[in-house]
Amino acid sequence: MKSRTRDASARAAERRAHADYTGGVYGSMLAASVVVGAGALGAYPRVELAVLLLLTGGVFWVAHVYAQLFGARLAQQPLGRRVTWQVCRDEWPIVKAAVPPAVAVAISPLLGLGVQGAGWLALCVAVAGQVGWSVAAARRAGAGPRMMAAAAAVNLVTGLLIVAFKLVVTH
Repeated sequence: MKSRTRDASARAAERRAHADYTGGVYGSMLAASVVVGAGALGAYPRVELAVLLLLTGGVFWVAHVYAQLFGARLAQQPLGRRVTWQVCRDEWPIVKAAVPPAVAVAISPLLGLGVQGAGWLALCVAVAGQVGWSVAAARRAGAGPRMMAAAAAVNLVTGLLIVAFKLVVTH
């Protein structure tokens, strides 16, 4: 029993050591783009925006899993259950990155925000997530403080470009 626990711990440590934050950065950027492009929503705009964020994250996760399995992995190794689950896990941050902006939309009435305020809150949360994922990736890669600050700055500028697009689209 201890051997299995040790093996599971070793596998978990190996996954953490090889963690790829690309999906988190990408998913946060995707969520911000969804908020910008949401446009006119129906009778339940908050629910619709939260569902749109989560569904878009899910659809892009499926697309990335499919592309990894049949684009890259198939040429390198035979497909099996283990490889499929690994790819699903590796791409899961795309979905995880959509959750905080969706939660922001869901709690926006508690903060006294209207629908437009909910969209802005979700956008800010998505940009903050994008910056956070990039700093986490730089830190995991062993980057020093200047490189982590550079990663944060580049992703913040990219996020602010998305905010600028929202300003242009809505005005």
